[in-house]
Formats: sequence, structure tokens, C-alpha cells
Amino acid sequence: MNLLDHLNWRYATKKMNGGKVSQEKVNYITEAARLAPTSSGLQPYKIIEISDPELKAKIQPIAFNQSQIVDSSHLLIFAAYDEYTKDRVDQVFIQQEVERGLPSGYADDYKNQLFGMLSSREQHQQFEHAARQAYIGFGLAIAAAAEQRVDATPMEGFNNQQLDELLGLEAHGLKSVTILALGYRDTDNDWLVNMKKVRKDKKDFVISF
Repeated sequence: MNLLDHLNWRYATKKMNGGKVSQEKVNYITEAARLAPTSSGLQPYKIIEISDPELKAKIQPIAFNQSQIVDSSHLLIFAAYDEYTKDRVDQVFIQQEVERGLPSGYADDYKNQLFGMLSSREQHQQFEHAARQAYIGFGLAIAAAAEQRVDATPMEGFNNQQLDELLGLEAHGLKSVTILALGYRDTDNDWLVNMKKVRKDKKDFVISF
């Protein structure tokens, strides 16, 4: 099967059956997100992987009591940097130097220009930039889940501040962006499972010049 077949198979699962997704498949999905492109390779976000039932139960009311939170096998919380610091930017280029065998300071001019541009923005704008990078990985994680025949529910419907407080994200300089619930569809109780996938027609979606 090709990617389009997998994407046609998937849907935003509304009811999961509580089945466990193997750690091997979860690792594959998070690895797809790790390999995602980001602006200047900064990777300004992290994934918090949650399988503990008690913690998922605490998250459910924060996520408007959506059943997928507790019926899923795993939750992936995508959390972005709250701001860009010099150390965070420096570490990206230091890692490149080490792993690529490049001379120290090879890209200092570009790095300093990049940090100057990012740090000149308001803090909320820095977070918004980081969050957009997280969405790239989020999308690839959804595609990877479909390839592994793992159902996934993308979620923005939750109280970000409450989730950040529950997980102590502020101490890590992070703010939650999205949740991806991973599991298996409950074919008997999910009203959406047999519904036709509906998307805009290509002629209404792609503008060609």
C-alpha cells in the first residue's frame, strides 16, 4: 500500500477499544516525528509519551472528557519551546559540528543572525513559531500511525494551561500544543467508523498557475 492508501484508511477515531499498541509501533511513530523537518533544524519541541492509566484519567477532564484520552493506548503530547534562548540555538549547531565533523563555529554568522531574528520577537511569537514546527512532526506522526495501522485522534480540544500545570511543563520551558491519542478503533461503537471520508474536491483545493 502507498501513503495515499494509508491516509484514506485513517480517520479521526471517535471511540477506541482500549487495545494496547506495541511499543515498537509507538517508537516508529515518534521516530517519524523526530525525523521531521523544522525551521533551520531547530526541533523546538518535545513529545511527552503517556501510557499510565492514572495520568490519562487526570488528563481526561482537562480534555473536555473525551473518551479517547482514557481508551487510547498512548497519548503523545506535542509541547513546544516557550521561547528561543541562546543556549537552545547554540546546542543545535554544536551537535551539527560534532556529528558532522565540522570545525567549531563554522556557522556562527548564520547562527547569530538566526538567534537575533528569533529573539527580537515577542515571547508569544517565539512560541507560535515553535508550535508551527511541532505541527510538522504532528502531521508526520499521524501519517506514520496510519502506515502502522494504528488509529490516531488529533486533538486541540483541551485546556493548554491546565495540562501544562499537570505535567509541570513550565519547568522545562515548554507549552503544550496538541495531543495525539493512539489506539484501535471500537468498530461497534464509533459512529464515524464507516462514514465516507469527505474532503474538498481537488479543483477547490489546489490553485495552479
